[in-house]
Amino acid sequence: MPEVTRFYGIVIKIFFGDHQPPHFHAVYGEYNALVGIESLKIIEGDLPSRAEKW
Repeated sequence: MPEVTRFYGIVIKIFFGDHQPPHFHAVYGEYNALVGIESLKIIEGDLPSRAEKW
């Protein structure tokens, strides 16, 4: 899965043609979340509260 960016220890990855709805993966240490592109809300998984604030 291609890495788009890294900031504050959070890695953002997007895979073209992945399943719906459009989303990106946010990885922070042992945490992994799928975040909807339109809503910017976590669809699946979790992140610690300090990582969600960014």
